[in-house]
Amino acid sequence: VQLQASGGGLVQAGGSLRLSCAASGRTFITYARGWFRQAPGKEREFVAAINWSATSAYYAGSVKGRFTISRDNAKNTVYLQMNSLKPEDTAVYYCAANPVISTAGNYGYWGQGTQVTVSS
Repeated sequence: VQLQASGGGLVQAGGSLRLSCAASGRTFITYARGWFRQAPGKEREFVAAINWSATSAYYAGSVKGRFTISRDNAKNTVYLQMNSLKPEDTAVYYCAANPVISTAGNYGYWGQGTQVTVSS
């Protein structure tokens, strides 16, 4: 079972990135999917989550209005569109899967991180 995050990189402030998280080894179609991030010296924090049917999504206040989470169950993949990026968005971003949607970090499955660096 693997969650593979990709799409990170270096971008200037105000720019955009789209992260992807593809699942392999099992299907997560009926699972909620989430994105978390961890900046250097800080604890991991919730970013966004979406339920299995994409009818409900939650966002951290710091990213609301700038980030959009979506999913393609046919591809077993979840996305995080990040617009109007700020230097404080710099972090390693992790994707996760869980039977129920949650903003807490108690997800059952985690992927490796992808680095996002926003320069000022």
